[in-house]
Amino acid sequence: MKTREKATGSSSTPLLDDVKTPCDLRRLPQSSLQQFGDELRRETINAVSVTGGHLGAGLGVVELTVALHYIFNTPDDRLIWDVGHQAYPHKIITGRRDRIRTLRQPGGLSGFTKRTESPYDPFGAAHSSTSVSAGLGMSVARDLKGEKNNVICVIGDGAMSAGMAYEAMNNAGTRDARLIVILNDNDMSIAPPTGALSKYLARTTSSGTYIHLRDIAKQLARKLPKQWERRAARFEEMSRTYWSGGALFEELGFFYVGPVDGHDLDQLVPVLRNVRDTKQGPILVHVVTKKGKGYEPAEAAADKYHGVVKFDVISGAQVKPKPAAPAYTRIFGESLVAEARKDSRIVAITAAMPEGTGVDLFAREFPDRAFDVGIAEQHAVTFAAGLAAEGMKPFAAIYSTFLQRAFDQVVHDVAIQRLPVRFAIDRAGYVGADGPTHAGSFDITFLSCLPGFTIMAPADEAELRHMVATAAMHDDGPCAFRYPRGEGSGVMLPAEGTPLAIGKGRIVREGSAVALLSLGGRLADCLQAADQLAAAGLSTTIADARFAKPIDQDLIRQLARHHEVLITVEEGAIGGFGCQVMQFLNTEGMLDGRIRMRSLFMPDEFAEQDKPASMYANAGLDARGIVAAVFRALGREIRAAGLHA
Repeated sequence: MKTREKATGSSSTPLLDDVKTPCDLRRLPQSSLQQFGDELRRETINAVSVTGGHLGAGLGVVELTVALHYIFNTPDDRLIWDVGHQAYPHKIITGRRDRIRTLRQPGGLSGFTKRTESPYDPFGAAHSSTSVSAGLGMSVARDLKGEKNNVICVIGDGAMSAGMAYEAMNNAGTRDARLIVILNDNDMSIAPPTGALSKYLARTTSSGTYIHLRDIAKQLARKLPKQWERRAARFEEMSRTYWSGGALFEELGFFYVGPVDGHDLDQLVPVLRNVRDTKQGPILVHVVTKKGKGYEPAEAAADKYHGVVKFDVISGAQVKPKPAAPAYTRIFGESLVAEARKDSRIVAITAAMPEGTGVDLFAREFPDRAFDVGIAEQHAVTFAAGLAAEGMKPFAAIYSTFLQRAFDQVVHDVAIQRLPVRFAIDRAGYVGADGPTHAGSFDITFLSCLPGFTIMAPADEAELRHMVATAAMHDDGPCAFRYPRGEGSGVMLPAEGTPLAIGKGRIVREGSAVALLSLGGRLADCLQAADQLAAAGLSTTIADARFAKPIDQDLIRQLARHHEVLITVEEGAIGGFGCQVMQFLNTEGMLDGRIRMRSLFMPDEFAEQDKPASMYANAGLDARGIVAAVFRALGREIRAAGLHA
C-alpha cells in the first residue's frame, strides 16, 4: 500500500485493535498517537476501497480526529462534524469499526453523521455549514441546564462560503458563548503555518496565561482615556492577527488561535488541551490540513479523491464500469453548451458543484459566462435573479436536495417578480447510497405551489435535451426541469434540442381500458407495466406528461373520459403532480365514480440508503408496483390474472 507513514519511535505492536471507543484511546500515551493515526488511516483507506464513498476529506483529518477524541471527553463533550464527509475515521474510533465496511450499503452505516447511529454523533449532517448553528444551540442548552461540557464544531473552509456559518458565528460572538470552532482549512490556507514561529504563536495564543494577560490588558485599557483604550485594543489585535490572519474571526467575536499544522500531533494536542482548559468565550482554532493526506493516489488527484467508487488500494485505480449510456448530467451540460453557442445571453451558475452538475463542461467553453458561487445556494438563486432582471438567461444548476436550502429566494426573489430564471434540478428522485439527506423528493411539490412556475421532467435523455432548449426560449417567468442521477436509457439523441409546447404532454401508446400518466423517469416502467397488463387482457394507454405545471388539461380530460382507470406515476413526494391532476379532475367534476384514479408517488417517509432500483421497487414505483396499483383500483386479484405482486 502506498501510504506515507511517519516514524514515531513508539511500539510497533498494533494499537487499533485495542481501541474500541475514545475511552480506550485516552489511555494511550501521547507518544503512541502518531502510530495509532497511521493505523487509523490505513483502516480508512481499506474500508472505503471496499464500499466507495468520501475518502479524501477523511484522510485529511485523521490526526485531528485522534487529537479531538484524545483531548475531549466525548460523547459528553459534543463533537459536531460539518457535512460528515470527513467522519469515517471518527466512526472507526467510536465503536463502529466492525461495521465500517457497510458504509453507504443497504442497512449499513450512513455516509454521514447520524444521531440514531451513535451517541458520538450528537447532530446529523449531510448538508454543509450547519455545525456552528447547531453547536451554539447545544452550548446555550448546556448553560441553561447548568452543565459544564464542551461543544466542538469542525467546519471545513469550503463550508465557510455559506452565509449560515457567519450568521451563527456572529450570534455566538454577540452572546460570548462558550463554544469551540475548528476551522479545517484543507484547500485554501488563510495563513499557512510555516516554521517554528507559527507553532510557537499557536501554542502561546491558546494558553491560559496569554488569555489571562490579554483580559487584564483590556481591563486596564478601559480605565484609560477613550483614545488610549482604542489604541491599546488596536495594538493587541494587530500584534496577534498580523501573523495569524484571524482578524475576520476576531471581528465576529471569536478568539482566534492558529494556524496549526493539522498533521502534527505534537502541535495539535497541546493547543487543543489549552483551548479545552480555557474558559474563554467563543474560540476558533485554525487547523491547516491536506485533503487525501497519506495516500499517494489521493494526494495526486485533482479532487483529492473526494468521492470514490470501489478501488484497488495498491494502484488507486477505481473500479468504474463502462456506462451503457451517457449520464443525464453530461447530457444537460452538452445541451446547455449547444444553446449557449446560439445565444450569448445564456449564463450558468453552480453552488460549488461544477462537475456534479455539468457546469464544468459549460465553463470550459464559456469561462466568462460560468459562475461558481461556492456553497451558497441562497446567494446563487438571488444572483441568478439579478442576472435575469438585466436581460440575461441564467441557468441555475442545483441538486434537488440543495435547492431546498434556497426556497425563500425562489419565492421572494424569483417567482413573485416573475423573473425568467431557469432551474436545472439534478439528482431528482432517489439517489441511492447517499440516503434521505440527498434524495430529490420534494422539488415538484414545493415548486408546483408557486404561481407562474413552469416545471418539466424528461422521460429520457432525448427529452432532457429538448427541455434545455425549451428553457432557453422560455422568457415568461421562471421554469425548472428535473432529471435523475446516473445514466440515461440509451435512446437515440437528437442533434439539437427542439423547444416543446408549454404545458403539453404526449401519447406514447394507445389503449382503451387503463391509462398510465407518467411524469419523468418512470416512463420505461410504465411501458413494462403496460406489457404485463396486456397479457392480462387490459389494453393500456401510456402518456408522458412532460410538464408538472402547467398540466395538460386537454390530455387529462381525454384520459379520464376514455379509460376505466387512470394512474399517475412520479418520482416525487406527496403533494406533487398527482395531486395537481386530482385537484383538476375534482374541479371539473370528473371524479364522480366513473373514473378510478390513483396516484403513485414516493411514500411519506424518509427512505434509507439502498440501490435506487430497490428503493423504487419498495415505493411501488416500478413496473410491478404499477401493475399492482391498477389491479387494486379495479378491485381484482393479481394472481387471478396470472401475474404476481
